[in-house]
Amino acid sequence: MLELLKEEVFKANIELLKHGLVIFTWGNVSAIDRTSNLIVIKPSGVLYEDMKAEDMVVVNLEGKIIEGELKPSSDTATHLALYRSFSTIGGVVHTHSTYATAWAQAGKGIPNIGTTHADNFNDEIPCTRDMTLQEIEGEYELETGKVIIERFQRLNPDFIPGVLVKNHGPFSWGNNAEDAVHNALVMEQVAKMAYIAYSINPDLTMNPHLIKKHFNRKHGPNAYYGQSK
Repeated sequence: MLELLKEEVFKANIELLKHGLVIFTWGNVSAIDRTSNLIVIKPSGVLYEDMKAEDMVVVNLEGKIIEGELKPSSDTATHLALYRSFSTIGGVVHTHSTYATAWAQAGKGIPNIGTTHADNFNDEIPCTRDMTLQEIEGEYELETGKVIIERFQRLNPDFIPGVLVKNHGPFSWGNNAEDAVHNALVMEQVAKMAYIAYSINPDLTMNPHLIKKHFNRKHGPNAYYGQSK
């Protein structure tokens, strides 16, 4: 079942390791087949070096295991909440990458202070609020998804394909698993750049016209970056 999607999700998980976004088992990638509304996700606690495509777990949008011998990621409920609320996304990534997680632990969004950031995110990468005791002691992973969705009530997840969960770490998403990994990697890089930039000049500023220009030349209605299809 969904063998091609399993292979895609497996390869995307390995890309996290390849790009240094994860160590040990600290992260997960999933992707959804919108026709069947089935999700393929990494199994929980399995080392990337030991994983195979057939180890990927298939669940439905309610979290029921449809196929797979292993338990799905402990973050599955967060992924599912995002798929249910953000109807345009096809892949979700969670990591504990160093710089993005540092911003999350500091409780600060990553400000858009350069064209590298603006090429991929049209605004600050936001950070969620503190979770309540009831949320933490209840259905924690589901509630994590809910606080992300709450943070995006007035934001467009297609234009800002990532978030920092306060005191926890980054989540990103995209058109598919590969795109979500791309956005996770960009988020880590701009988090690192912002940390260095503020250490050089705490009073730095960013030209808002540059943000608009760089985002629109890749993602706007008259985008011209790259080759014509």
